Amino acid sequence: MSMLDKLKSMMKGHESTTQKGVEKAGDAVDAKTQGKYQGQVDTAQQKINEHLGEQPPEQR
Repeated sequence: MSMLDKLKSMMKGHESTTQKGVEKAGDAVDAKTQGKYQGQVDTAQQKINEHLGEQPPEQR
């Protein structure tokens, strides 16, 4: 079993929690880099959300 398969099986059934974690991680990266890579981080977050097949979590 590859690492990707393991990750997919761990996320199954926990999509909303995973998305919240992805959003928090993206916010942390943006804070550390002072928004320098915000476009790339946003793109990565969108691709993960598309893969999970759900809408992104509501903004605070």
